[in-house]
Amino acid sequence: MATKIRLIPNLNYKRSGTKSYVHLLRKYRFNTTKEGPYFFAPTLHQVGRVYHDKPIGGKAHVRRALKKRTVGTDQVGEVSAEDVQNDSEYLAQVSIGTPGQTVSLDFDTGSADLWVWSTKLPSATISEYGKSHNVFDPSKSSTFKEENGYTWQISYGDGSSASGTVGTDNVDIGGITIKNQAVELAETMSTEFAQGAGDGLLGLAFGSINTVQPKAVKTPVENMIAQDDIPDSSALFTAKLGSWRDANEPDKGESFYTFGFIDDATVQSSGQEISYTSIDNSEGFWMFESTSATVNGKTITRSGNKAIADTGTTLALVDDETCQAIYDAIPGAYYDSETQGYIYPSDTTEDNLPVVSFAVGDKQFVVQKEDLGFAEAKTGYVYGGIQSRGDMTFDILGDTFLKGIYAVSSLYIWMSIFNLMHRGLTNVLGLRCRQPSLRSCPTQGAAAEPICALRVSVLDRKHGYFNEIMYEKYMYIEELNLVMAIGKEHPL
Repeated sequence: MATKIRLIPNLNYKRSGTKSYVHLLRKYRFNTTKEGPYFFAPTLHQVGRVYHDKPIGGKAHVRRALKKRTVGTDQVGEVSAEDVQNDSEYLAQVSIGTPGQTVSLDFDTGSADLWVWSTKLPSATISEYGKSHNVFDPSKSSTFKEENGYTWQISYGDGSSASGTVGTDNVDIGGITIKNQAVELAETMSTEFAQGAGDGLLGLAFGSINTVQPKAVKTPVENMIAQDDIPDSSALFTAKLGSWRDANEPDKGESFYTFGFIDDATVQSSGQEISYTSIDNSEGFWMFESTSATVNGKTITRSGNKAIADTGTTLALVDDETCQAIYDAIPGAYYDSETQGYIYPSDTTEDNLPVVSFAVGDKQFVVQKEDLGFAEAKTGYVYGGIQSRGDMTFDILGDTFLKGIYAVSSLYIWMSIFNLMHRGLTNVLGLRCRQPSLRSCPTQGAAAEPICALRVSVLDRKHGYFNEIMYEKYMYIEELNLVMAIGKEHPL
């Protein structure tokens, strides 16, 4: 079965460049390399007996915490909920339980948890913030099962967090019903989480970064494939992030996800040929090589550089050299330490904006000029959609970049209209798609005709032994920590 689920614009979403940057700081915990009010600092965390709501005695350890420095002073304070952008620009409706309870979730390729607001939250939290949320009640679902001993927690560098217990239930995404899907129920939630408009999050990254303990659970997409909700030949999902600016275009700026098929109309409208490259999922993300960028046709070489695609991120974060080159090409642009970002005059015409592109594998992809400006900054200036990644070793290509492409993803593929990237068996075994096409290219690559049989040696890192396995058809690999080495294979 295949389905298409349209995204709902979050009417409460208000763009703020600085707040969106702080959101990325706390999500990815990187150190800034440019001056600004927000930074990470070591703090002493005391663990011991509680006295007047504060722990005393016992052990203590140092941890990094996100702090805020008052501009023009040496005063350092805590980061509040008002300092961070917690809302999502796009939400998707998902049904959980029997009968179904509808929740609006943020689909995020930068995380791997499916968590929701639940009736297990404190009554005070639900009373204060729950009126604007759909709160899932597991007691009203006949198919819900508690997973005893399983817990989850998401915490950020500013101290904000959400956590709770885990159960399984039927999850319906656009008509595809995933049975016994792990659903993470929020039992505690800081103000930063509670103030967001969505009812939770649905992660589309790899299960290796799922936070459930004592053992990570399968993501919805992994279960779709394992339960044959979508066929092996179409084990993918796609994302098209539209823009309100495109309301007068044929697609009216529509935003959607599909599961199990590629939207032909969107592909055909691109007029582009497909190319492909490899995916590195070792960090749990959709990561690929991005070893160059261009600004007005001038190439910036970035040897060994990698990037990730993150639909849960509004901005694009790249290295400082590339950032500087982009804004050097915009008259009047400069780095503003007060807003902690590059800004440029709001009366800048499109003709005075540079043509910026980033490599995905061997091919360059242009950022739409309309997305180079993200939000109003100080009076008369616009906060740029591309900012510094600090000391991170890879780029984060969020919506600023992704709005210019149609992305198709699976456990084995990440593709834009212009690219087809393979991972899993294809990546590990070095198999490449010789004749890629939207209709005939198998999910794991190879050629238009599937492999009849493939013999590989598997090195199990946990147990330290080799084992030969015969694959007579493409199979879903559950253990992502296995290293595959090529053995014998039939001619392709």
